[in-house]
This record gives sequence, structure tokens and C-alpha cells, in this order.
Amino acid sequence: MGASRGVIVPAAPTSRVRLGRRLVEVGIGALLVAGAAQVTVPVPFSPVPMTLQPLAVLVVGGLLGATGGLAALVTYLGLGLLGLPVFAGGSSGVLHLLGPTGGYLLAFPVAAAVVGALAGSGAGVLRTLLACALGMVVIHAGGVAQLALLGGDPALAIRVGFVPFLTGDLLKVGLAAAVVLGVRPVLRGAR
Repeated sequence: MGASRGVIVPAAPTSRVRLGRRLVEVGIGALLVAGAAQVTVPVPFSPVPMTLQPLAVLVVGGLLGATGGLAALVTYLGLGLLGLPVFAGGSSGVLHLLGPTGGYLLAFPVAAAVVGALAGSGAGVLRTLLACALGMVVIHAGGVAQLALLGGDPALAIRVGFVPFLTGDLLKVGLAAAVVLGVRPVLRGAR
């Protein structure tokens, strides 16, 4: 609506409903990543476990868009920093952001935003796949960079923080794109 003769008319209820719906979507996105973090497989000779978090990050970004994906992953990190057991294996706390897995965690919001920006509502199969692949590159760039900083050996960081995950993460990219392409029309219809 708007102002009429100096009287301010409150916002239409539909904008509040949209905001509420968006907040719920962001919360569900954060919880989806938290749930995916509980599926962990130790990787021999690596301080980084294999989880379903990257898959969830890509899906959340692809479904919520750049802003929503970023908000969901910042919310996720905030929950972990507040002590809720949302990080891999039910862990939490600031030490996870400073330790070997911190680079991956800190890259999650950026990766979700990248996927969301590139896999917009009208993106086809190829563009959605490319968006998910670039999101995964962002995640690994953050993770390997922090491992290299902590260990002082970039080659070792690549060997323990990227190589063991390559095959699984290629599968996650394809699966994430398929989920985004399959679920996006359903979400669009619900909005």
C-alpha cells in the first residue's frame, strides 16, 4: 500500500507472510546441513571426515538462491558457534572453525551463494550442474587453504583435503543438481 494524506499504512500481510516463509526456509536449510553433518565417515590419513554436508550446501544454495543460501549457512555456522551439535558427528564450537575442517565450514556460505546465484530459477541442467561444480570448488578451495595454513604444506593439504574426496564429491555435484532440478518446481508452486 503506502502513505495517504500523511497516514502511514502498515505493510500488507502478504509481505509478512513472505518474510515468515523465507525465515522458515532459511531455518530448514540450516537444519538440512546440520542433519547431513551427522553422516560421517572417517578418511584414513586425513583430519577431515567424509560427510554429506557439501551435498546439502549445494542443494540449499540451489533451492534458496544466493541470499537464502547464504543466510541458511551463516545460520548453520551460528548454531554451531552457539554450542549446538550441528557440526560433523554432533560437534560444535569455535575450535572447529579454527581447526582442520574450519576452511570447509567457512566456505559453505560462499558456496551456497555461488550455487544460488548461478542456478537461478530458470537455470537448465547444464547451468545447474556447473553451479554445483563451482560451489564444490569453493568448498574445497576453502578447506585446502586452511589445511595448508595449519600444516604449512600445500601439497600435503591437497593430498589429505581434496584427493580422497574427489570421486564422492563428483557424485554429490550430480546428485545435488538432480535434487535442485527436481525440487525447485515443487517449491516454486508452493510459493
